[in-house]
Amino acid sequence: MASEGSKSVVDFKYLEDFAAGDMRVVTEVLALFRDQAQAWADKLATSDAGWQDTVHTIKGSARGVGAFALGEAAQRAEELGPSVLTLVRGELQAAVADIEGYLTRVGGG
Repeated sequence: MASEGSKSVVDFKYLEDFAAGDMRVVTEVLALFRDQAQAWADKLATSDAGWQDTVHTIKGSARGVGAFALGEAAQRAEELGPSVLTLVRGELQAAVADIEGYLTRVGGG
């Protein structure tokens, strides 16, 4: 269902292929990611020492759904420290917006 030539920050075709085209699985996974993203954003907004665990979780989850730029930003934060958290927050926001648009288009929102 991923649209060809779209300006997407999430590679939805990656997840669609991984789920063998089962759109029920795709929409459930994306909805879970979107819902969890608010908790991640809240944790990244604080100077809590737990930010490392949060970016590590984001890195794996983002790569799993095809949000590769977000996964890379999270990896950079792991490597470079909290000075990169602004980048992670921005990529997270962009991925969530893209996922919300996708879920609206496919009726899984």
